[in-house]
Amino acid sequence: MNWKSALVVIVLATPLAAQQAEKPDTMHHLMMGAGREMMMGDPMMERMGPSLMRMMLYTPQHLLARKDALGLTPDQVGRLTALRDGAKTARDAAMAEAETHLHELEQVANAAKADTAALKTHFQAAHTAMGKAHWTMLAASAQARAVLTDAQRAKVQVWADSMQAWTDQHRRMMNPGKSP
Repeated sequence: MNWKSALVVIVLATPLAAQQAEKPDTMHHLMMGAGREMMMGDPMMERMGPSLMRMMLYTPQHLLARKDALGLTPDQVGRLTALRDGAKTARDAAMAEAETHLHELEQVANAAKADTAALKTHFQAAHTAMGKAHWTMLAASAQARAVLTDAQRAKVQVWADSMQAWTDQHRRMMNPGKSP
């Protein structure tokens, strides 16, 4: 894989690392992963990151992993489980589609003389599929948030605030000369 196709894969795949269902009890930071160095300095990611992190705290799998701390009722657990399973099915299908297009994109990019029209087609298709995967998780998060009581949402808000404070402190420590 040449550096251009590797860069495309990193840029497209990094935000999805936060949505891996294999570790439902772990929150991945949206800006961590293979392209972290490039994304941490990106002003757009600095603005989007906190908002996305707050929304992703409400993914059904995240809430289910903390069911005891949140005091979820059996009905809430059932509703969140159904949301989690439905979102996972839709997300997995979208990611499979994205992976197919990323593989095709890599094949085209590795040609001696890359066909830019084909690159654009596969890039846009992969981007659209990843957008579907992101949207699935955001929609599931919004629906899962609605399952919680006001007190449970307040508890998640406290977690979000503490994560944001930690992120801000970490950013200041890593970039002491840069003003917030």
